[in-house]
This record gives sequence, structure tokens and C-alpha cells, in this order.
Amino acid sequence: MKSPATVLLYLLTRNSVFVGCYSRQRLRAASCKSWCVMLLLLAVLFSGCSSNNTFVPASDYYYLNLNKKLTDIGRVAIIELDNDSSYPQVSNDVTSALFQALQKKQVFGLKVVHQNDPSWRSLQLDRNSAYTLDELLAIRDTLRCDGVLLGTLTEFRPYPHMAVGLRLKLLDLRDGELLWALEQVWDSADKTTEKRIQNYFKSEKREGFAPLHERLAAVSPLEFIKFVSYEVAGTL
Repeated sequence: MKSPATVLLYLLTRNSVFVGCYSRQRLRAASCKSWCVMLLLLAVLFSGCSSNNTFVPASDYYYLNLNKKLTDIGRVAIIELDNDSSYPQVSNDVTSALFQALQKKQVFGLKVVHQNDPSWRSLQLDRNSAYTLDELLAIRDTLRCDGVLLGTLTEFRPYPHMAVGLRLKLLDLRDGELLWALEQVWDSADKTTEKRIQNYFKSEKREGFAPLHERLAAVSPLEFIKFVSYEVAGTL
């Protein structure tokens, strides 16, 4: 969709040409009619733009390397998230939801590698230290991928209201460069988050079920995790 300013400039130009074609006696009436049409079109334009529910992520909680194209990464391994919360079983649920949400973006090929996978454990990497280039090259050879998505579930609360915290990074295994990173906490009690949940179900789910699903996202861990994963994927 063209910007409102572009459309306004176009309509102003059309209006000037349109009015110039009239005789002096008809100038005032033609100009009035043309301006009315233009204002009506602009009202429709702005109305359509404001009803768009597409998620636009805030740039203050994620980083995207603009010097590289994510589509150049042929295959990415998503390592099951480390877990700093009090719910160790949630790591697998969040990792699976992230895999499904990122797969829908079709930016690169994906596969999930669990923490207990023999190939991953054989690398004997220290999660508390930054990986060297040699270690990254070893990950590439072992997992047969060009990128790796690593991260930590920093927070998880199922009550009194849902909250999920994530810290993620995507590395290019060919040269060790950071391609993308994110750190954020989603809290269902936050009013802006609640509004985004509503937009999420309106745009992603079938019509007629939005009110029920909005309540589920606020009380169901799996539904809320899917919503969080959708927003994470929106930053790529």
C-alpha cells in the first residue's frame, strides 16, 4: 500500500489538472467537488490503514544484522533452549513453538536439536561462555547447518498471570557473526500485550473464535507460548 502522503500528493496533482480544464465560470464548483472527492478517498485510506492488525515488532528489544541476508543461511539448527525458570519441562514446549512459528516464515531451513541429542552433547560446549570460532565450525560440521539459534528461557510464570521471558541469538556458523538477537519478557497482565493478543487471534485464527482464544491465551500456557513465538518470528 502506498503511504498516505504519496496518495495525497497524487490527488492534489490530479485536482490541479482537473480544475485547470474548466472555464472560469465553472472553476469554483469543480474545485469544491474535486476536493470533496479527495477528502472522502483519504478518509477511506486512513480508515483502512488503522484497521490493519499485522504485528509490527518494536525495534528496542531485538537486533537484526542489516549487512547480511538471512535467506543466505541455508539451514539453521534450533538448539533446545536452556532454562533458568522453575519449570524445566517448559523448554521443550517453547522450543517446539518457536520452530513452528519460524518455519511459517520460510526464511531458512530448520531443524530442532535437543539438549540430550548425542551429537550436541559430543561437542561438550560450555553454555556459560561465548563460543570460539573453532567451536562454531565444529557445530557446523556436527549438525550440518550454516546457522545456529541458541537461547535461554529466562522467565516462566503460569500464575497469577502468564509471563514468558526469552533471550535468543542467531549465529552464522561460517564466520561467527551475529545475525539476529532478542531479549524480552511477555506478561499477559500488561495492557499493550493484551491488545497484541487480541490482534494476534484476529489475524491468525478463524473469525468467530477470537473472544474465546483471547481468554485462553491469558490463562493457557501453551496458547500464550504460541503467541510469544509468533511475535518472535515477526522480528525476522
